[in-house]
Amino acid sequence: MEWVLILPQVPSDPSRHRVAVWRQLRKSGAVPVSTGVWALPAGPTFQADLDRAGELCRNGGGSLVIIDASPRDDASASMIRDAFMAVRVDEWTEFTADCGKFEAEIAREIQKKKFTFAELEEEEQSLDRLRRWYRDLKKRDVLELPEAKSAESRLRACSTLLEGYAEQVYQAVHGVSEDTGTAPGGKTVIPDERTS
Repeated sequence: MEWVLILPQVPSDPSRHRVAVWRQLRKSGAVPVSTGVWALPAGPTFQADLDRAGELCRNGGGSLVIIDASPRDDASASMIRDAFMAVRVDEWTEFTADCGKFEAEIAREIQKKKFTFAELEEEEQSLDRLRRWYRDLKKRDVLELPEAKSAESRLRACSTLLEGYAEQVYQAVHGVSEDTGTAPGGKTVIPDERTS
């Protein structure tokens, strides 16, 4: 695998410029491999992020040096790959843990019978955040780690769980029986009304 080594050089004062560059490199998926040296897999996937990091360096009165690198031996290749992989695994693990928190939150709301549209909207926003996070992680998962597949399954489970909760909210708010399509008093509910 080909890599790029990234050497940001930004004056230490004011520190906000260095922090902005550091945050951008982290966001891109770059990993520190030595003091002041970051690594990313080579390729177009990360170019926009590198361009942004370069812009931030220049805004802070510094520069960004990017070097195409090809490790000379297996040990060097493993060192860079393992550093990159370890960060990705940590990210997927954190993501999966947050999916678990989402599932636990839905279970608590169901147990408390808290079936309100306000709560449903809050949970929809939480799922949207998980989806955005998943897309960001997937973009930089060029190694196609098994943790990514596990995370995708967990995200699908969260989506299915929210759909079930949404149905329970609708039934509670509108008094509609899912099995019969009837409201209290035997009034039949038109299917379009049930999905609005």
